[in-house]
Amino acid sequence: MRDAVLLSFDEPLAAVLHERAERVLGRPVKRLHGVRGMRRAYHLCARLVDTETFFLLDGDFEIDERFDAEAAAPLGAGVAIRVWQAVNPVNGLTYGYGGLKLIRAAALLELGQAVDVLAALPGKAEFSPAVAGVTRFNQSPFHAWKAGFRECAMLARGCEYGSSPEGARMRLKAWTSGGHGNGRGGEFAVWAQRGAVDGIAFAAQAGSDPTHFAGLNDPLWLRHRFEAVEL
Repeated sequence: MRDAVLLSFDEPLAAVLHERAERVLGRPVKRLHGVRGMRRAYHLCARLVDTETFFLLDGDFEIDERFDAEAAAPLGAGVAIRVWQAVNPVNGLTYGYGGLKLIRAAALLELGQAVDVLAALPGKAEFSPAVAGVTRFNQSPFHAWKAGFRECAMLARGCEYGSSPEGARMRLKAWTSGGHGNGRGGEFAVWAQRGAVDGIAFAAQAGSDPTHFAGLNDPLWLRHRFEAVEL
């Protein structure tokens, strides 16, 4: 049986979603909480587990009750990570953002450098067409804004997973609509929309220098930036 880890920082529903993950996955789910810096947090996750590959859940991921962990095929040769899709509750997009991951522990310990940290794994990334849950990032004004800001800054900069420019434009449009264009618009949608707009502006100002994007992986830097926002 593969290990599983829920990685959280300050998400209000993390404890509830952790309990849900244990029930759905049918196993104890280890939890790493409050570690600043994504690279360090991922390294520590890899050191927590005792299996070669493990399920990795974000602290705001609500796993689908129907997800069958035992049916998940092993990672193929040369594959470092598999990402299942997640539903965005604000704008209705369904893609890998916030999705469940099956990942090689050894690969996490050999992370390279990238703005989207997991894009620097040594090995191939595999994307499942199946949906494994919902990314419940819209738990507060700050968390909704942060999600929109980070994702749209990275999409505007150029996705390191290699998605097409057309796909990135489609996702940016959905994020900046706040869900209103598709009849959705979940709780705190206006904050996710504002974060998306702010993230695009940040990317344009930062240019292509990766050092300018380091703050995207620092929750305290993001918190300080949010506190200056006026809606």
